[in-house]
Amino acid sequence: MGKRILLIEDEKDMVAAITFRLESAGYTIIAAYDGMEGLDKARSENPDLIILDLMLPKMNGYKVCAALKTDEKYKKIPILILSAKAQEVDRKMSEEAGADIYMSKPFEAQELMTNIKNLLKE
Repeated sequence: MGKRILLIEDEKDMVAAITFRLESAGYTIIAAYDGMEGLDKARSENPDLIILDLMLPKMNGYKVCAALKTDEKYKKIPILILSAKAQEVDRKMSEEAGADIYMSKPFEAQELMTNIKNLLKE
């Protein structure tokens, strides 16, 4: 069983595409489709890595990221932001919320894989 990645993304097609790619690389994927569900699963599943969208129903990605990164118990989990918001201000807000890496959509699958391996120190 590979490392466990929590994918918090509200677009089901994107979840399916990323899940397919990551599972074929040996990772176990846990999916959440809104910010509240994502935060709950991050706390209950304690994944090795979180891939987080910013524009989510119920709670946005900045809030999810900040909630985890300010909690002693979860702040060590690397968070990779994957968002269609590509402005410099979004990147800066993600950094301030504690994100480890920021990638904008559309993204290169190979770049995503490289960033995941780097964050997981594989």
